[in-house]
Amino acid sequence: MNRLGIESPRGLVAFAALTGCLVTMAVAALTGAGGVFAAAGLAGCGCELLLHRTAPGLMTRLGRLHMGATSRFEFRCVLLLLLLGRLHVTGPIGLAAAMTLVLCLLAGQALHAALTTLIRRRRALAVAARNIDLRRLDISDRPPRRLTEWPGQRILVYELSALLGLTASLTTGDARWVVAALTLAAGSSLITVVALVPYLVRATRRLPGAAEVLAEVDAWLIRHHPRTVLYFSGPRDRADQVTRWLGPVAALHTPSLVILRERELLEALEPTPLPVLCVPSAAHLSQLDLSGVRVALYPANTGRNIHLLRIPTMQHVFLAPGDGDETAAVDPYSKVYDQVWVAGEAGRRRYVRAAVGVEEADIVEIGRPQLDGLRVAGAGHAPAPTPTATPLPTVLYAPTRDLAAGEPIVRALLESERPVRLLYRPHPPTGHRSPEDHAAHRRIVALIQTANERRAAAALAVNALGKGTFAADALSADALAAEALGGDAVPPDAFGEEPDDARAPDTDDPHTDTPHTEALRAEAARHRAELTKRMAALDARLRRADADEAMLTRDRAAPDPALLTEAEGLRREWHQAHWAASPPWLHQVIEGDAPTLHSCFDQADLLIGDPSDVVGDFLATLKPYALTVPAGLDEEEFRRQNVMARAAYPLGPGASAMQNLLRPLFDPSLDELRTARREVKEFLLGPATPPSIQRFTDAVDALAEKGEAVVRLRDLHTASPPGAGRWSITR
Repeated sequence: MNRLGIESPRGLVAFAALTGCLVTMAVAALTGAGGVFAAAGLAGCGCELLLHRTAPGLMTRLGRLHMGATSRFEFRCVLLLLLLGRLHVTGPIGLAAAMTLVLCLLAGQALHAALTTLIRRRRALAVAARNIDLRRLDISDRPPRRLTEWPGQRILVYELSALLGLTASLTTGDARWVVAALTLAAGSSLITVVALVPYLVRATRRLPGAAEVLAEVDAWLIRHHPRTVLYFSGPRDRADQVTRWLGPVAALHTPSLVILRERELLEALEPTPLPVLCVPSAAHLSQLDLSGVRVALYPANTGRNIHLLRIPTMQHVFLAPGDGDETAAVDPYSKVYDQVWVAGEAGRRRYVRAAVGVEEADIVEIGRPQLDGLRVAGAGHAPAPTPTATPLPTVLYAPTRDLAAGEPIVRALLESERPVRLLYRPHPPTGHRSPEDHAAHRRIVALIQTANERRAAAALAVNALGKGTFAADALSADALAAEALGGDAVPPDAFGEEPDDARAPDTDDPHTDTPHTEALRAEAARHRAELTKRMAALDARLRRADADEAMLTRDRAAPDPALLTEAEGLRREWHQAHWAASPPWLHQVIEGDAPTLHSCFDQADLLIGDPSDVVGDFLATLKPYALTVPAGLDEEEFRRQNVMARAAYPLGPGASAMQNLLRPLFDPSLDELRTARREVKEFLLGPATPPSIQRFTDAVDALAEKGEAVVRLRDLHTASPPGAGRWSITR
């Protein structure tokens, strides 16, 4: 279904029904079965509306195949005229009138599409901006959405009107009903066309041209004088590469600017106080006055970087990716930059060893500023307040590839002797790259859902006894499930606790599953739902659906600190409410953007993954982690090839060593790699002090000073010698 763009079985049924309705209408038109034609047409309208809501991807694919809503509408109009000709209800004059009205309706639709396209193209400014004051450009409002959007739904209204008129004519035998309905549809179509004409005139005469827009942007650049530029070009799904650097750049002491090259990136960019400029055209970028910028930061190696790299008054810096990405580190393209910034000594050695033309003196270690806020094991960071503490260890499984190998890992975690809580968070593209990965992902999700159902049922049975702790409940849940499957039950003292019958229930114990605790969870769930609504409303204010790109450029002239603070506070509260609302024994599948990966890091006691940036970031927490060893690769060779594997617990194919891996979670004294993790962390991410954000800021300041010196030296060399007169050789 995904290949068709259909997201649900209901969408598939609607698509099949729509196809059947079109075939039925064609047969009815040829045979003159008016009632069948009208019934099939009305049913087809319902299917169209359902598909617009449930399978927008299918509608897009059909449009690319020239089978979109307009083409289907034209096909049904032809069938309607054919039916009217077969029925002889309208007579020659009525049939001619119907044909004329249908032609007017189709012409109105074509004119509407043309005007909408012209207005949209004319309103596309040379540059788009956020948090940059361009209000002097006098940008007008866009047409109302009801005039320009939802063409498929508008067509359905016209078709529904015609079908109702046909039904009335068939019932009464009076052709005036269908003619009146067609008149209403054609008139409505022409009215929308007339309503769009003033907006086209306004867009043509009043909207500023490229020269005027660029001049206003230059005036803003002169007033604000940004010293640092964060530059990015890439597809929308790579927006996280620039988003992760927004916070560190916003923390700089000097004015900064973000330059994007694709318009779609503006929509994907997270709210930021930084001024953002989107310049799609290389010619327009070359006309901007960026002579005051001293440092340009590039989070990605892309071909369009060359459009900014050619400016000689800047110091150009490549922000090298994390240590999970080896390909970018050995790219010879890296030598075009003045400096390459890496996290730690590992990045420096990798560039030197690759010998791609990057001088060691041009490699600067800045750490990972994005990781400064993570909770570090043993650093005294208290977890976020929750209704109860979580006695069960939490294992985060975050694969980035080969989900088929992850199925036995998940099964081993769910069936472990000592119960744990599993957070399954695959990397966003994982599960969509291949049908095999997608199928493995669905099987893993089914395993987790089944395990949660078993735990929930068993926990209810235990709580019905009126005593027990969360740890005991989860343990008893797994024990009862094992008994139900004919396995051996886990003894209740597996955690070193006394059996339930030897303990008196303690209502003051924070781990006791009491009605008060359940009420706290329910309240947290209600609070999370309320926060979700507030975040959606705030996002609607930040990304106004009624405004196009030109209006947002005009209206978002400056950042709103209160709005940004509110958004950050809501995100923080939402994460606290999310973890508080979930029972501490509940396994979770996390497929979207929330909870964030770093929030999962704070919850996890152990990470299982493959060599990637995810594991590299988790290193900052100093918590234990395990790496999956590829089949056919010896563990020693695996450690030799991957630096982060030297402080990892290896997990071979089939997850046969899972029980040994989980033991340090219950007895920290068995954690033999604590010292190794500190060493590998410093090697990969740099020292803990000074903080990474300070090293990043110092690196920017030092390079800006170097850039100023280079500019002064260049000005000195290009200046005319003193006393050079009319006959000077320099003239």
